[in-house]
Amino acid sequence: MNQGSAVTGVVLAGGKARRMGGIDKGLLELKGKPLWKHVADALSSQLDKVIVNANRHQEIYQSGGLKVVSDVMADFPGPLAGMLSVFQQESGDWFLFCPCDTPFIPHILAERLTARRNQAPVVWVHDGERDHPTIALVNRSVQSFLLDYLQSGERRVMVFMRQAGGHAVDFSDCKDAFVNVNTPEELAKWQKK
Repeated sequence: MNQGSAVTGVVLAGGKARRMGGIDKGLLELKGKPLWKHVADALSSQLDKVIVNANRHQEIYQSGGLKVVSDVMADFPGPLAGMLSVFQQESGDWFLFCPCDTPFIPHILAERLTARRNQAPVVWVHDGERDHPTIALVNRSVQSFLLDYLQSGERRVMVFMRQAGGHAVDFSDCKDAFVNVNTPEELAKWQKK
């Protein structure tokens, strides 16, 4: 299902990657392809427009042919800052955010989340065991609340999503699609599979 121009896909690659020793996680390769590119390709197969939120190595990300948006807030304070920066620099009402360390997102992600967009301004993935609040479809209507939330010093994604009136969407039928590659050990494990 192609959602056309109604939704912009966003690869979140702007973090500090502390669990990866500060290496730009999106650029690490899994089976010969950078992690961010796995996510971008999966989103591109579902949406007409995909961009990248990155704060380092922008030229490398741009070489993939996608627009790169950097954080407006100083010191890259997490995924919510990336979301806010996208709202501030891109047009459109709906954005499907997905972190660069989730290379196996399913082909039904956009379809299932957009089917719920009339129910809440924010919907995110629940894999049957845990929430994945950074894999979320978010409406621009939360922009001013998000700005206030971040300016208050808050950074907790799940708290923001709930306070914004959002809810989870069940993806328990494809739980393994939401694996995060957060550490060198996890990356090495998935290289072998």
